[in-house]
Amino acid sequence: MGTDSCPTCGRVFDSTRGLKVHHNQVHDQRLPNRACAQCGTEFFSPHEKKYCSDECLEAAAPYAGEKNPNYQGKLEDTTCESCGETFSYYPSEKPGLYCSRCVEEGGWRTVPGLKGEDSPRWKGGKTVVDCEICGESIERFPSELTGEVTVCSEECQATWLSVAFEGEGHPNWAGGPSSSYGTGWNRVRTEALERDGYACQICGKDADAIGRNPDVHHIVPVRWFRNEDGFEETEAHALNNVVTLCVGCHRRADHGQISREVLYSAAGIEAPTVDAGGE
Repeated sequence: MGTDSCPTCGRVFDSTRGLKVHHNQVHDQRLPNRACAQCGTEFFSPHEKKYCSDECLEAAAPYAGEKNPNYQGKLEDTTCESCGETFSYYPSEKPGLYCSRCVEEGGWRTVPGLKGEDSPRWKGGKTVVDCEICGESIERFPSELTGEVTVCSEECQATWLSVAFEGEGHPNWAGGPSSSYGTGWNRVRTEALERDGYACQICGKDADAIGRNPDVHHIVPVRWFRNEDGFEETEAHALNNVVTLCVGCHRRADHGQISREVLYSAAGIEAPTVDAGGE
């Protein structure tokens, strides 16, 4: 059995492990377990280390040049594509295109076009349409043509609103002089909704899209039957005189922006045999 003596107090131990425990507990210092590969100094480290300090690490330069695990060759010279000056770069990096000065200044960057046809959101630009009130030709982007009506000015907008929200187009419309359409209306309304699948026959919006059941529109108005000699108001409530429409299409139909021929065709019904004129 070998003997080991404490370098501080000289006490002898039967094992190296006993000496290390003694020196750590009594002298509050761990004994060296490694030798620096650069200067040879002994030092303690709980981890695998070849150098005792950062200075020895830098002096040894184990990762410089060919010793670097990423080393792929020496510096090469090339010409900056922006300013034409010669500069050096490592081929292991990105291809040498621009010198460091041009990279910092950013002059090599190409700013992408964001206007007109160069924009990633380009959809063909404006289209020419007619104002639905005065007929004047105007230019509008496609995104501006999604509303119920296309107008050229605030004046035409006000004109349309004054018409669209009067009579049957008003949200508080209750059927004219009488708050009820009379006998047969509820029945034919239900039949029309079922026939048309509870969806607008012009634009296709259904009850889920509208938030309620669609409207049922009299193609020949109730007022015509009410005011015309030889006809009764309840005769307006014929299945071949009604069509299911959403609120917007209902307003357009009420004010002549959707012809009766289109409404009859959309509902797949034949026109009634009455001459209602242009009302």
